[in-house]
Amino acid sequence: MGWIGRTAAALAVLVLAGPAFAAYPDEREADLTIADFALANGEHLAHARIHYTTIGTPQRDASGAIDNAVLLLHGTTGTGRNFLTPSLAGELFGPGQPLDATRYFIILPDAIGHGGSAKPSDGLKGHFPHYGYLDAVEGQYRLVTEGLGVTHLRLVLGTSMGGMQTWIWGEKHPGFMDALMPIASQPVAIAGRNMLWRQAIIEAIRNDPDWQGGEYAKQPTGFIHALPIFNIMTNSAPFLQQSAPTRTQATTLYDRWVADYAKGTDANDYLYWFESSYDYDPSAGLEEIRAKLVAVNFADDLLNPAELGTMEAAMARIKTGRYVLIPASPETRGHQTLTLASIWKGPLADLLK
Repeated sequence: MGWIGRTAAALAVLVLAGPAFAAYPDEREADLTIADFALANGEHLAHARIHYTTIGTPQRDASGAIDNAVLLLHGTTGTGRNFLTPSLAGELFGPGQPLDATRYFIILPDAIGHGGSAKPSDGLKGHFPHYGYLDAVEGQYRLVTEGLGVTHLRLVLGTSMGGMQTWIWGEKHPGFMDALMPIASQPVAIAGRNMLWRQAIIEAIRNDPDWQGGEYAKQPTGFIHALPIFNIMTNSAPFLQQSAPTRTQATTLYDRWVADYAKGTDANDYLYWFESSYDYDPSAGLEEIRAKLVAVNFADDLLNPAELGTMEAAMARIKTGRYVLIPASPETRGHQTLTLASIWKGPLADLLK
């Protein structure tokens, strides 16, 4: 799903809201603004700002084309800079690591609605266009091509929401990348348990009396008491049990989560994050994928339950695909295992060979 910000110290290993792991070569932040950005549903965003970070230096082939670019896509509650935290950057971007920043030009966009990119809390509030995952991918594509002059990617890798957007990239731009690595996602519409808990968050916001149809002058506070369902769904049962082994510790942890959400959660931004998956369903176009693909999921992930058999059915339709299911262990953390690159970087290294 993404990253949840400041929480109890017991969860610090999972939360990627801290400072960057290290200074990397040519680390830069910038914006691309797209005038009159047309959304797939017919709405328009007059000034679509796409914020991004890059690290590393573009290298060019004999024709002058950049040939070392990789694109990394964040989760629902995150930003591109979440990849610069220790449990990801410290395992991926160092010398000799799979995405060595001295070898690759690494692009870390904030999806529309997130971070420094255009979002409801910038001023439009509930009048902000209702973007979807297809629009997020279109913004990323235009950033890469128009903003950065990249005509081909070595890799598109995403976690959770970013993983779902990776599936879309493979279908919408099948010849644009060499490799795809969707992590903690499934190439089907969100439904069942995964949609039910999301709907609980959506309804908590829409039914908060202070939300006022998205036109509030002061942040609503009632809905934040429902947001810890995110923490509960995205962490494994053993990890939560270890973090809160008594009734008192569990209620204390819940209170800390609520207090953390109260410190910086914009109700409209959060609502749009969870509603934006409305147009996600790549299941019909899996045969369009041509790039080499390795999908990685976790056996203890409640959001993408392995027991449904979804991945096996999907991978049978992708000629260039391989599925890796990482078993539950004392080291895994359910869905949030996506934050621990030490556990899944092996398949990434194999994919890039």
